[in-house]
Amino acid sequence: MKKFAAITAIMMMTTAPVFAAQGGFNGPSATPAQTQTQAQTQQGGFVDTNANLTTAAKVKDQKDDSWVKLRGNITERLSDDRYLFRDETGTVNVEIDHKRWNGLTITPQDKVEIQGKVDKEWNEFEIDVKQVIKLNK
Repeated sequence: MKKFAAITAIMMMTTAPVFAAQGGFNGPSATPAQTQTQAQTQQGGFVDTNANLTTAAKVKDQKDDSWVKLRGNITERLSDDRYLFRDETGTVNVEIDHKRWNGLTITPQDKVEIQGKVDKEWNEFEIDVKQVIKLNK
């Protein structure tokens, strides 16, 4: 009985990685069957880093609580946790809580990617930043 349990345990451990190996490419040249299968069991693979990338000029057209990603520079501190973000299309106010810096030191010359949610209130809007990433030059 103990041998049977031991053999069963060994078989389960050695076959588990085969069943867990999911992933691959999900993009323009993927077949519809691959894309559908991967969408259901996606556990890794290629991620399009430009997905949801927008600009400062287009942020005002986004709905409240829309998730956005922008690339540019933080050029000025406006108050305790509010900053001015600039890209090639214009500027937008962003709110970055202290914990979101994660030890990064950013200057106006540093190119960054910010990810967060659009926060619209009456006639004003800003980006509530959830992540700041310093990009390589």
